[in-house]
Parts: sequence; structure tokens; C-alpha cells
Amino acid sequence: MNKTSVRRPRLPRGARLVVVAALGLVASTAAFGQSTTGSVFGHAPAGDVVAAHSTTNGNQRKVHVEADGRYALRSLPAGVYNVTLEENGKAVLTHLKVPVVVGRGSKVDFDCTQGHCAKAADRS
Repeated sequence: MNKTSVRRPRLPRGARLVVVAALGLVASTAAFGQSTTGSVFGHAPAGDVVAAHSTTNGNQRKVHVEADGRYALRSLPAGVYNVTLEENGKAVLTHLKVPVVVGRGSKVDFDCTQGHCAKAADRS
């Protein structure tokens, strides 16, 4: 039997470097794609502000409530937060010790109407 050699086509050296670099970029993107954050979302009076203050690391983020009464604080580092509703710059109602878990959302609703949240807080 005759052995015949099969000749594989070879990429030029520069093209091989480009392929190796591209594969390295894809691998590093996959490694950094893992999330280390979570979110807080819910309903509150439209136009108010919801603030999340971390009891773990001191970070604070605020967001305005949309016209439909929804809000979302995304990309919060995992930890424990106090989530506060603010009307006209004044804190009126707070949910304490809300857990923010990696890759998940915690629902926090403020069940009051605009201008009446402070009264709801007084009753609780």
C-alpha cells in the first residue's frame, strides 16, 4: 500500500495571530460576562424618587418613578439595602434590609398615592 500524504492548507503567520487573538478576546468576554449585581424594582407614585442605600458598602443610587408608576434600580452591587421613597426631596417611607442578590431582582412596592405616603408611614 502506498501512503499518500495529505497536505493541509496553512494560514499565513499573520492570519494565525489574528485568529489566536480573536479566540482570546472571545474567551475573556465570556469570563467577564458573569454578573455580580442585582436590582430593586416595583411601583411607587409617579414623579417621586426611589433611593437605595447600601448598609453593606455605603453606595447610594436614586431613580425617578416613571409616569406609569414603575421604577427600577439596576446594576446594584449585591448586598443589603434600605429602599426609600422621597417626595419633594424628603424621605417619607423606607423598606429596611432589602436583599439584593446576584442576577436577581427584589420587588419593593410603595403602596400609597402621591402626597399621601407620609400619612401612610405615620399609620404603620
